[in-house]
Amino acid sequence: MDDKSREILETTKAEGVQFIDLQFTDIFGTTKSVTIPGSGLEEALERGVWFDGSSIQGFARIQESDMFLRPDPVTYRILPWTRNGSLRARIICDVHGPDGSPYEGDPRYALKRAVAHAEKLDFMYNTGPELEFFLFRNEGSTAVPHDVGGYFDFSPGDEAQRVRSEIGSNLLDLRIHVEMSHHEVAIGQHEIDFRYSDALHTADNAVTFKYTVKGVAAKHGLFATFMPKPIFGQNGSGMHVHQSLVDVKTGDSAMYDPKGEFALSKVARQFVAGQLAHARALAAVVAPTVNSYKRLTPGYEAPVYVCWAQRNRSALIRVPRYSPGRENSTRVELRFPDPSCCPYLAFAVMLEAGLDGIEKGMEPPAPVSDDVFHWTTEEREAHGVDVLPGTLEEALNELAGDEVLRRALGDHIYTAYDRAKRSEWDDYRIHVSEWEIDRYLHTL
Repeated sequence: MDDKSREILETTKAEGVQFIDLQFTDIFGTTKSVTIPGSGLEEALERGVWFDGSSIQGFARIQESDMFLRPDPVTYRILPWTRNGSLRARIICDVHGPDGSPYEGDPRYALKRAVAHAEKLDFMYNTGPELEFFLFRNEGSTAVPHDVGGYFDFSPGDEAQRVRSEIGSNLLDLRIHVEMSHHEVAIGQHEIDFRYSDALHTADNAVTFKYTVKGVAAKHGLFATFMPKPIFGQNGSGMHVHQSLVDVKTGDSAMYDPKGEFALSKVARQFVAGQLAHARALAAVVAPTVNSYKRLTPGYEAPVYVCWAQRNRSALIRVPRYSPGRENSTRVELRFPDPSCCPYLAFAVMLEAGLDGIEKGMEPPAPVSDDVFHWTTEEREAHGVDVLPGTLEEALNELAGDEVLRRALGDHIYTAYDRAKRSEWDDYRIHVSEWEIDRYLHTL
């Protein structure tokens, strides 16, 4: 047992932690949990915990259901909302097969593989996701936005501000470094940003963030949703992701070059080129629901055109400015992911797309400074600017033909993911909606 494992055992005993939630996710990023008593933690750390994986989306078949969880002691956290009752902690786990090997269907393992690929090229991949969400009240069968505020609105007596503050306090207790929180553009919409870190760490934090937001909202008689587009005519929720590469040999930014355009290095430009080249297939993983494509519509700040720029927020990839003396903060921002995605799979395919650009020496097209939303189809075609898929089915078809991203997911995850998402599309395709009833029932 390593030092970190011994440390959390001592913490569990000293704090009187009664239960430990051993957490992992399915291929869609939904948190799953097996709970053990605090007294069982030592054995779990030494030997793992067996569970039946046959009922987990994208995991094992019934005839090969035995799997075990190996806790990652670095992720041990006491859950702050349990301090007034039966004290609980959580540990995020890696999933293993019965022979002890990492399980191919574990999204966390998919990201670990991508990170290992980057490390072979002497890069560390950092991410900083910005997750937007809505708070609603339940009023009968209707979901009503929690407030009527707008972008950056503030009122000292605003209940939404109190909810955001409590969420932030819980996140800080979970050692998630909150940098900023504010009201977003749409009514009832909010954003809380936490500090960037290596991709595995921030993926763990993103999963924790989502159930913390939902838990605090429920405590206030509300419900939180990370649905990309819950309100027609209002901005949807995105998950913009700031990305940087660090040279592991020097510890410096691999993306900064004072002589490069926008101060970007050749590596950074190649990384951007790779993500642009794979953008249409990336959509199937970073914008993974039928509803995602209601958000990816011109006019609501969500980018749909495959281009890049420095300040242009209609571009798919934006290059944020950095402050003098903070050259290591040089980064690029991918703007079309949404918070319904599985963070582990999203970061894995984003990283592999960028690395493909580096390994193949790709060069990005010229950056676009104009608001592409106002271009005609002819103008976009003249500039060679492609468009993201308009539906989940179209995105899945793009992913099917992208060997780089399919390899990033692995055969097991790709097959299960494609099957489940095509079933989701078919359910949507044959559903008769209220819009159709209103539109056609009495007129046809």
